Amino acid sequence: MFSKISQLRIFVTGIMTIAICGSSCIDSVFGTFKNISLNETADRNALRVSVDFSCAKPEDAYIEYWPNGQKDKLLTTPVSTQKTAFKIVLTNLKFNATYQYRIVLTSGSLKSHSDVYSFKTNDIPDQLLGLYHVRESDEQALPTEFKEGSMLVYNRETPGFIGMLDYQGTLRWYQRFNNTGVKVAHFTQNKTILSILAPMDYPTSYGNEILELSLAGDTIFHLKKGEKDFKQTIHHEILVNAKNQYVTLCAEEKVIDLRAVGGKAADTVKGDGILVLDKSGKKIWSWSVFEALDPLKEKNIIKEAKDWMHANSLFIDTDGNYIISFYNNGQIWKVNTANKKVMWKFGRGGDFALPKGAEFDQGHAVHVNNQKTLMLFDNGTSKKRSRILAFDLNEAAKQASLKLQVKLQEGIFTDRMGSAYLIGDNTVLSCVSKQNQVFLTDKNGNILWSMMCANTPYRVEFIPFGKSNPYIGQL
Repeated sequence: MFSKISQLRIFVTGIMTIAICGSSCIDSVFGTFKNISLNETADRNALRVSVDFSCAKPEDAYIEYWPNGQKDKLLTTPVSTQKTAFKIVLTNLKFNATYQYRIVLTSGSLKSHSDVYSFKTNDIPDQLLGLYHVRESDEQALPTEFKEGSMLVYNRETPGFIGMLDYQGTLRWYQRFNNTGVKVAHFTQNKTILSILAPMDYPTSYGNEILELSLAGDTIFHLKKGEKDFKQTIHHEILVNAKNQYVTLCAEEKVIDLRAVGGKAADTVKGDGILVLDKSGKKIWSWSVFEALDPLKEKNIIKEAKDWMHANSLFIDTDGNYIISFYNNGQIWKVNTANKKVMWKFGRGGDFALPKGAEFDQGHAVHVNNQKTLMLFDNGTSKKRSRILAFDLNEAAKQASLKLQVKLQEGIFTDRMGSAYLIGDNTVLSCVSKQNQVFLTDKNGNILWSMMCANTPYRVEFIPFGKSNPYIGQL
């Protein structure tokens, strides 16, 4: 795809001190480029290109690049510091497009650059064609925030796939997997993508691998079940906390004598827990529903023993404690990380009186949004109609007030999965999983934008370009 570039002597331009120092001063500041080449990445990703080169001595370097003939759309990579051998990956590219680039060395206010070279990216892989189709888009009504970000999508079947799409449905970033599906993926505060992976013999959103990737495609962390302290199957959620530790939901099993409620002397009850691992794979903290509830006191435990609570989302609150949602009992809990006690239960039969009309069946993608309210996607199984809810919780007084209710239009419904996130202050991005659809609506449920998915999306998360720059931004 790319040809090797011959050895090149670098030149300093635009610096007033050049005339004073002369060429001997320049040579003392910067060395010589060697072995410059432009290469495909190891996975032959059409939206990532690697510029490889070396210098005679340790240097700070980055790449400037732009669409052919459009230097006003200049892009830059992060600076790689004090290296002699460089491998700098270019991102934020288009398929089947020609670009120009040059290497820049920097030392304080002094800069030097190579000649300008060009390359052309490959076309979109056949596997990714037709996966997403924008059906409806009211350009004038779309908020600026929505146009200035991307949506994180993934395929849970094999071959697996993680992608980031803009509002036009254009694929801006992707990663493919051959023998495993992507059960869930999350964009982190470190500009990485953290995911749970598993082959097809794992059910729904359960997995046996943790993988963290940089937006340049590098593997930051990879751990498989059975390695280090990763002993349990994990599911539905994977996050990075403020200490750069991995926080995930995990499956918990306990053998219990259930004869008193009509079961067996050694019945297995399958519940849920929270597992925290550090960067070495060591367990730092854990919690289990068995610490909070006695299965023998649950009236439906015989029926639900194989999937007792079914935790489906996890969020780290601003105070560092965990908010966890359960599908089967329609509740959301807050768990104290210091003493492992349940601080409150919200939802069906919980500690808060729900405002009239705000009762929800099940909650998915529970989180605290940018307006500091507790937001969730309500499947609405009893009404066969899904909606989005947000509550202001007075935790001390155990009082709740409804701050947002978006009823999706008649016929738009998913009894499992789903997500909803605020875009700006007045629109909501909703994933209606079982209908393979994603919607942007106003607060009255009016559809401003919609997209069809060829696969079943578990959740669609929105990432502003301000959080993904310089790797993914405006084209």
